Amino acid sequence: MPIWLNLCAAVTSGIIAALLGFVLIPFLRRIHFGQTILDEGPAWHKSKQGTPIMGGFLFIIGSIAATALGYTVWRIMGGTDLTDEETGSHALRLLTVMLFSLLYSGACGFTDDFIKAVKKRNEGLNPKQKILFQIVFCAAFLAIMYALGDHETTIDLIFVKLNFGILYYPIMMLFMMFLINAVNLTDGIDGLCGSVTVVTMLVLTVLCASYGERELSLYAITIAGGCIGFLIWNLHPAKCFMGDTGSMFLGGAFAALGVACRMHLLLALVGIVYVVDCLSVVIQVSYFKYTKKKYGEGRRIFKMSPLHHHFELCKWSEYKIVTVFSAVGLAAGVLAVFIRLS
Repeated sequence: MPIWLNLCAAVTSGIIAALLGFVLIPFLRRIHFGQTILDEGPAWHKSKQGTPIMGGFLFIIGSIAATALGYTVWRIMGGTDLTDEETGSHALRLLTVMLFSLLYSGACGFTDDFIKAVKKRNEGLNPKQKILFQIVFCAAFLAIMYALGDHETTIDLIFVKLNFGILYYPIMMLFMMFLINAVNLTDGIDGLCGSVTVVTMLVLTVLCASYGERELSLYAITIAGGCIGFLIWNLHPAKCFMGDTGSMFLGGAFAALGVACRMHLLLALVGIVYVVDCLSVVIQVSYFKYTKKKYGEGRRIFKMSPLHHHFELCKWSEYKIVTVFSAVGLAAGVLAVFIRLS
């Protein structure tokens, strides 16, 4: 698949996402689908009360439409015959990854946002319901990948590959669930998740191509383009939030793309910002519970978790946090590409 076609697809995705904002955001305001802000968050976040959620539909529609268009153009231009077994397998893998991220976003993310918007509260689905959704969808994704011929049970730890046999599948299920939740947690301040995802998806574009997955590479770059179009509306001060509808889509796409290409630990490096943000919550909660049990009062390591809120309370501006976190993600992504190509 030519580079120019990937770039055109990314630009198309970005334009669709940006233009849809003129329609979707006023509509969300009219039906009062706004964000409810937690009392325990930074005080200045109260000004964001009522900002429309479900803005993730901008890059969801943009990336899906641009991928379909880009793939169609490639086929018309003389791409390998779809009846060819190998080509058909790649096409089905692309469809599986797209459907996983789309359906997971709809079933879990949209439902969560809808409950929040209708009941005017910050919490939608409870943790048990979210975990159930994740188990079902991740198990279904791995089962479909197995049916498509991916029977390999080794996990790539960058410098060594270990065969886990049947244990591969529960490990991968937990891995995917962790990454999806990590992306979701990163969506906490204006422009952060979208900006970091632009970086990670551009890196995945290169990595997917290096694994011979041109179709998945196309999907990755259209998501990056869609996020750029969305950021026009989401950078501080945000005109809309992606909501769980958007973050679950991005998390599902990120995890599915990586697992489909069998990146494993390399994927964790690409998504280092997501991983660290998520681990900061685990560390904070674990330390609080430990100190409460030992000393009778809970103590904290960070001023607030996830980590981006800690830096907010350290008086970093939202622009600075977005810039620094994206730069860290870019550095990790460049390292991941170097490791893969070396």
